[in-house]
Amino acid sequence: MPGSVIAVGVLLVYTRFDNTVDGWMRYNFDISTGLILTGTVAGVVLAYLVRFLAISFNTAEASLAKVTESMDWAARTLGQRPGTTLRRVHAPLMWGSLLTASMLVFVDVMKELPATIILRPFNFDTLAIRTYQLASDERLVDASSSALAIVLAGILPVIVLSFAIARSRAGHSHD
Repeated sequence: MPGSVIAVGVLLVYTRFDNTVDGWMRYNFDISTGLILTGTVAGVVLAYLVRFLAISFNTAEASLAKVTESMDWAARTLGQRPGTTLRRVHAPLMWGSLLTASMLVFVDVMKELPATIILRPFNFDTLAIRTYQLASDERLVDASSSALAIVLAGILPVIVLSFAIARSRAGHSHD
């Protein structure tokens, strides 16, 4: 779903909440609370959660498919408690996929523009917003440094994660 559609949905929910709280406070205490959540970082975070939950969820679910019920039974037979089983069996099997999910969400959040530009608080600029503002002002030379920073900040986790996944593959010597 596009970020702008999610942003409008978040705005509707947050303004409804803010107006309800403000109405209740005015009625009961004769105090105006104004906007509590609308125009805060909470709106941006909720929009990111809704927008990118599917990416991380599907990646994590795929890694959970590697963990079979017989592995849990074997760990339980060996006297392992559920927390220890999670740490010693599940986490190593899921680690690469969880890192991949984190990296995918990080890169997508960093370049997300529509939801951020609609929901952001005043004077809260991300690299994507800065690049957009400079480019729309036709200051392309100035916008290029922000755009390059987005590319570099996105490519570095990919490189690091690629090496981490290559090291964790079976058959790779752990020196």
